Amino acid sequence: MGLTACAQQSPEQKASGEIFDPYEKTNRSIHSLNRGIDKAFFRPAAKGYVKIIPDPMVTSFNSFAENLSLPGQTVNYLLQGNLRESGVALGRFVINSTVGFAGLADPATDFELPPVDTNFGETLHVWGVGEGAYIELPLYGPSNSRDAVGVVADFFTSPLKFAPTNPVDNIGFYADVVRRMGNRGRYSDTVDSILYGSADSYAQARLIYLQNRRFELAGDDEDAYLELYSDPYSDPYEDPYAE
Repeated sequence: MGLTACAQQSPEQKASGEIFDPYEKTNRSIHSLNRGIDKAFFRPAAKGYVKIIPDPMVTSFNSFAENLSLPGQTVNYLLQGNLRESGVALGRFVINSTVGFAGLADPATDFELPPVDTNFGETLHVWGVGEGAYIELPLYGPSNSRDAVGVVADFFTSPLKFAPTNPVDNIGFYADVVRRMGNRGRYSDTVDSILYGSADSYAQARLIYLQNRRFELAGDDEDAYLELYSDPYSDPYEDPYAE
């Protein structure tokens, strides 16, 4: 994280929505590592998982992992000053943890408490922290300096993931791994087309991540993401760090 503090983006670059990737060479090395791990281990494991496990069970396991994240989301919504969504997150956790068999089912949606999704990276955004430099995290994938801090904060501050009374040590961590495996298996064709079918998988993954993340955080502010639909770094005919 320390390196990201050394790099600064000009106000003009920020205003234009230009991709800020001062550590591209290092990021590409990490991307190559991540892709190698995915190809050798995670991709075949995820495909086997969704092939063997019935789809309703995959959904249940995903719901279980999502339910474990709700206490942390409740706190993040409070820190964002969003009392309504904080109440929804807490309500979903209480209902799904009891009536929903520890989160394996989702009766909260039937009670008109819709799914919610936030994290500490979004909290930092609400507090006015800029996205900073683009970063690819080992084993995790695309991020930026603000969201990378959020990933670490969410991981270590969840009131359930590392509680000493956990019936299974670090159950939140394992549940999240299973959730990611289910998503990787379910969306295998799309992920494969990005990682293995792109002329430059790094630039493609970077663009998709930043588009989606800026869209998620922009709300009604279209200017926050309109400038991101062309990537000045992406050239399908030229890859200076070809893998």
